[in-house]
Amino acid sequence: MPATAPTVLATSMGFDSRGRGPYDWAPGPVFDLAAQLAGAPPRPRICWLGTATGDDPARVAGFYGAFAGRDVRPSHVSLFPMPTVADVRAHLLAQDVVWVGGGSVANLLAVWRVHGLDEVFREAWAAGVVLAGVSAGSLCWHVGGTTDSFGPDLRPVTDGLGLLPYSNGVHFDSEEQRRPLYHRLVADGTLPAGHATDDGVGLVYRGTDLVEAVADRPGRAAYRVVPGGDGTAVETRIEPRRLR
Repeated sequence: MPATAPTVLATSMGFDSRGRGPYDWAPGPVFDLAAQLAGAPPRPRICWLGTATGDDPARVAGFYGAFAGRDVRPSHVSLFPMPTVADVRAHLLAQDVVWVGGGSVANLLAVWRVHGLDEVFREAWAAGVVLAGVSAGSLCWHVGGTTDSFGPDLRPVTDGLGLLPYSNGVHFDSEEQRRPLYHRLVADGTLPAGHATDDGVGLVYRGTDLVEAVADRPGRAAYRVVPGGDGTAVETRIEPRRLR
């Protein structure tokens, strides 16, 4: 059983590509950080959830391939067509790190709630399991954010798990709709104040406090976005610590 403080690692980064196929992955440095946040166990247990892409078996295989030969204990939980472990709650609570892949955050949240994972993740968070992920796997831990779950024109999602009482913006520098829509939604109160990340950047929360931003490449940043009081939003840059 993990014994760290409640921790979320919410990112716009994750696996690196080895370049030999779409899911020929290698773990990016963020995974070393996740293990450190979990207390640096000698063989960390890390569980992949690919709910946001319908438990795509190619991505599941990519996850196992990324960690092949490494001193970790990888596992996964798929929910389609039925859970792949007998007791999902017990399995997730036994992990050091849970990593949630990107995709449709709206579909992810709906499926998780059908299976009671909203309550399981709240329990796991309180127990010290590091809850981490990229894109949809970042948005889900917050109150909400911007999503392409409903089509190419981004829309708000406002029914996140709410472990963190903030909104979240992902892919801030790489998808042109993200920043202006996020500003507008924070300004008009659709979303609460929150934090956003460029690609290659992550946010580390202990409890509900943001303790640092981290990056796996130069020239990227995180941002604090709050209502400006005059129908606008105010953005403040947060310089990340570079991961090695």
